[in-house]
Amino acid sequence: MKILAIGDLHLSFGQGVEKPMDIFGELWQDHAERLKEQWLASVKPEDVVIICGDLSWGLKLAEAEADFEWLRALPGRKAVFKGNHDLWWQSAGKLNRLYGDENLVFVQNTAFLACMGEKKIAICGTRGWLCPGEDMFSEADRKIYERELGRLRLSLAEGKAAGADEIIGVLHFPPTNDKLERSGFTQLMSEYGVRTCVYGHLHGEEAFKKGLRGIYDNVRYELVSLDYLRGCPKEVKL
Repeated sequence: MKILAIGDLHLSFGQGVEKPMDIFGELWQDHAERLKEQWLASVKPEDVVIICGDLSWGLKLAEAEADFEWLRALPGRKAVFKGNHDLWWQSAGKLNRLYGDENLVFVQNTAFLACMGEKKIAICGTRGWLCPGEDMFSEADRKIYERELGRLRLSLAEGKAAGADEIIGVLHFPPTNDKLERSGFTQLMSEYGVRTCVYGHLHGEEAFKKGLRGIYDNVRYELVSLDYLRGCPKEVKL
């Protein structure tokens, strides 16, 4: 079994959902078809794939259903986290009651547990938000930032309480501001002994440069947005 990650699928299979991604560059040309091709080549049914937010362009839950079914048909168990464009997202409890099953799980305030042999892995995370120190960071942003820190702590605490041998951290937004300064997110990842944290959200060569990558306070940070990975889910090294 492997654990892989990718973010920003930006699917739009729902009826009436028109959001072509090729306007954002060559890497988004027919991106869903290329993603499916590479997914089938790299993911086996027993694998776990972390989806780091921005799964669907649907605005309402009904508009995202076709994207859930498209994802469900691919091999592997999927742990889905919220992104800033997932406006269809309601409570994870409701999403799991309506659409969740063994191979599609929506994660918020909780931990997704997986076993690799005798090793128990907890996948913990939240959407995240802009971090203090960003230009135009406002008091309204601070309220959301603090709420997201609380959600991350809840998720990490559940993973720890489950007796996980290793914790993988997940965010949608980058874990720091664009100056790559420490944040509450990086502090929590270090506090709970996270080995690797994956995140998405950043698109385009200039934006990629603003994302934290490599080892920082003993945590490995990896950018896994779809265009950064060129549509191929990346294995998370444990």
